[in-house]
Amino acid sequence: MPVEFLGIAATNDGSETTARSGAAFDKEYTLRLGRAHEDHGWDRVLFAYGSGSPDPAPAAAYLASRLDRLQILLAHRPNVSYPTYAAKTFATLDQISGGRLTVHFITGGNDHEQGREGDTLTKDERYARTREYIRIVKKIWTTREPFDHEGEHYRFHDFVSDVFPVRQPRPDVSFGGSSPAAYAAGGAEADIYCLWGEPLEQTARQIEAVKAAAEAAGRTEAPRIQVAFRPIIAPTEELAWEKAHRTLGAIRQRRRAGSRPGPHRDGVAQAPAPQNAGSQRLLAIAEAGERYDRALWTPTAAATGGAGNSNALVGTPETVARALLDYYDLGVDILSARGYDLLGDAIDFGRYVIPLVREEVAKRDAARAADRTAAAATATAAPDLDRPRTAVRG
Repeated sequence: MPVEFLGIAATNDGSETTARSGAAFDKEYTLRLGRAHEDHGWDRVLFAYGSGSPDPAPAAAYLASRLDRLQILLAHRPNVSYPTYAAKTFATLDQISGGRLTVHFITGGNDHEQGREGDTLTKDERYARTREYIRIVKKIWTTREPFDHEGEHYRFHDFVSDVFPVRQPRPDVSFGGSSPAAYAAGGAEADIYCLWGEPLEQTARQIEAVKAAAEAAGRTEAPRIQVAFRPIIAPTEELAWEKAHRTLGAIRQRRRAGSRPGPHRDGVAQAPAPQNAGSQRLLAIAEAGERYDRALWTPTAAATGGAGNSNALVGTPETVARALLDYYDLGVDILSARGYDLLGDAIDFGRYVIPLVREEVAKRDAARAADRTAAAATATAAPDLDRPRTAVRG
């Protein structure tokens, strides 16, 4: 199967290691970063969502109108707009991009963050709302006749959109989470299921949980799987690990400089315990060990309190490529990567890691195709032992 690479479409140059140098929405930097991804082999970029951050939809439209190939993954929280409005926004953006849009629906794992924009539902209620929201958006994208909806969270009558996506029958829907409720919602509704980078064993179990949820929902085909990492690469292993420890030091320094008063461990201000299962899993994995498999390194996740995509892959481009291929062999075909120097790391990863992974995936796919052809030829040539045979007279 083909492999795809997802990067980040940040609207400024700030990261966990570096304060931003300009405004929250720096359109020149946004375009420069997007162009770096397009020019260095990436397939799509994520426009993330934060309660106080620049609105990702117009930022995505700005980038899509200026680039020709790069696909867009737009993050969206259902609490911020009615689904009828959102479906039109997405369809318009898909028109602007020429069919390059995927929408990532975020249920929300932190009550405080959700409350910043007036969302007071409980986590279970948010999952129910997200499932209803996704179904409505899908129907609006694909329905040419007015329809009514009477649901638990949304009610409207005689609605039909006058703008439809370029991509048919509709854009893909992306979803993420690591709780049973998330598996159930995403297994039922998502085309792409997103996971944060965990050790191979834990990732394999999550993939099976997603597949089981899809089967329980009556689907014959499970969602594609995406896994996200923070690559830290250098020409040698020694230099890569030196870079990793410098990165960790910068994360800790940034947190000390910008943290609010709170409990401390090892001299670093600690964020409140996360409410979402994904972050809890990352912290538990980090507590159990620093290094897993070929290159997975957990102190970056521990230092950020398990905040989002935060586990690193450390090593030379060859080591990191082999580590990514291990996930590909589990059934992961979308690899998400975001460095700490957003622009420089996007270029380096595109130059030195993506070609290695694509080359090896092509070899593996060719070998599997050859094996299938050989197996089919063998089956065709094999005698049918169950078929009656006419005796040959001598």
